[in-house]
Amino acid sequence: MAPQDSNDILSPTGKLLALDVGLARIGVAVCDPLQLAARPLTVLQRRSRNEDFAQLANLVRREEVQAIICGLPLNMDGSEGEWAQTVRKWALRLAHALRALLGAPLPVIFWDERLSTYAAQTILAERGGDVAEDAAAAAVILQSYLDSRSAPAAVSYGRIDLPPKLTQ
Repeated sequence: MAPQDSNDILSPTGKLLALDVGLARIGVAVCDPLQLAARPLTVLQRRSRNEDFAQLANLVRREEVQAIICGLPLNMDGSEGEWAQTVRKWALRLAHALRALLGAPLPVIFWDERLSTYAAQTILAERGGDVAEDAAAAAVILQSYLDSRSAPAAVSYGRIDLPPKLTQ
């Protein structure tokens, strides 16, 4: 999916949770309610899909998150490869699971994560500390998303907005 103008897409307010999804781990970052700064939060060791989604739902509750920013692993030329499609499918399953676990839908917004791990490694090398690389990469993704909203040519890589679950 090519980026598109996002002026017509409402940006969520409040705290956001960013995910750097990998095969073995999920890096997680969060921003403040005013969406000024991102910070690494944790790294989840992947287990089963249900366990991963339950852990993420607990973080959403604890942090009072209003939306998820999911890193989209684009190719260097901006195209989507197999891993990007896998992440999109995983994020759709996450959105459905969160709606079921939380009782209400939560938007999932995709954001370009190219070079986020490299940027995180650079930051960690300069600053030191004991922050996990995957969580730092998620913070880089989230900060990039936050910073982009003030740019004149905002782009969107897509989002998932599920309707509320119908009650019977």
